[in-house]
Amino acid sequence: MKILLHICCARCVIYPLERLKMNYEVIGYYFNPNIHPTTEYILRGDALKSYLEKENISLLIEDYNPSIHLEIVLGSFENRCESCYLLRLKETVRKAKELGITYFSTTLLVSPYQNHAKIKEIGERLAEEEDIVFYYEDFRSGWRDSQRVADELGIYRQKYCGCIFSEYERFEKKVKRFISLG
Repeated sequence: MKILLHICCARCVIYPLERLKMNYEVIGYYFNPNIHPTTEYILRGDALKSYLEKENISLLIEDYNPSIHLEIVLGSFENRCESCYLLRLKETVRKAKELGITYFSTTLLVSPYQNHAKIKEIGERLAEEEDIVFYYEDFRSGWRDSQRVADELGIYRQKYCGCIFSEYERFEKKVKRFISLG
């Protein structure tokens, strides 16, 4: 059985891949128009390609067009993370169906920083709407170990979720302090 696994980065794929390889032929899918700037997208993609080559896992890389992400999230800024999850999972479902793959999942389910319940809800809704199977597992229990393994392997460590808004949030206090010092 094949499963199309949406992957946000190499560090987050380690544990889900370990779990999924027990029962599935995993095909990686790198579709992340949310990642900003382009250099960050490439750094994450290179790290992912390198790791999956070592694991002998095939990887499909979709076109990179950050305007797709911005158009969607700017229309609903308060729900930007939910819109971003929906964008990436919808595209994963489309690609899985195009390839004749019955199962899909995402490495977003490993991160303690993402809205796990919302990701699960979106995955299950898309599965029902599109007649495909969403593989759900709470991978968060393996997050710390996967980060340790990633550090040992020297896998690139990003410092924010990927979007321009999370990058700003990372520096928000410094920006405000800078402005107040005038």
